[in-house]
Amino acid sequence: MTKVLILGAAGQIARLAEQQFLATKDVELTLYLRNAERVAALKSDRVNVIDGDTTDVNKLTQAMQGQDVVYANLAGQNIKAQAESVLKAMHAAGLKRLIWISTLGIYDEVPGKFGQWNNDTLGSYLTTYYSAAEVLENSDLDYTIIRPAWLTNKDEIDYETTGRHDAFKGTEVSRKSIAALVVKLAETPGESVRESLGVNKPNTDGDKPAWY
Repeated sequence: MTKVLILGAAGQIARLAEQQFLATKDVELTLYLRNAERVAALKSDRVNVIDGDTTDVNKLTQAMQGQDVVYANLAGQNIKAQAESVLKAMHAAGLKRLIWISTLGIYDEVPGKFGQWNNDTLGSYLTTYYSAAEVLENSDLDYTIIRPAWLTNKDEIDYETTGRHDAFKGTEVSRKSIAALVVKLAETPGESVRESLGVNKPNTDGDKPAWY
């Protein structure tokens, strides 16, 4: 039985991942978020819910006891501080495996006109999210950083990945695809360890996402 702690458990990708995790019978979830009432309906013998803040290292450390994997679906201007808190808590709990959602463009890896549009649109957001990724890349954790393209709500699982030093491909990807990748990584602990994966839907190249 794989035990997965989900940080930011009310996020859109996290909710899709939770559905996919619970469709299997060999996963137990702990959902950690501010205002736990938002996911109270999921509580069961396979789902534990904790109301907490990701900058509370002591509470995070308690939540990590007995877990196999941490999946962080976090956001905000204090994302670097959240990464530092997660790192401290994982060290305190003796936990190594982390799946971390970031964004495309943090390494200036998006080429061409789309890359320029992405940089102009996201601005300082990229620097903020890079600083959080850097905390993990400089750590001893078995992390996987996921850098999704611009997200859609399409009901599909269709994606490809690029590496840390590869040019980013495509312009968009579905949230359901990112959730599927999270579940795959959680269930195969040795896959893509200490890698940063760009994730896009194939054949979506362009100057900006088609839906934008």
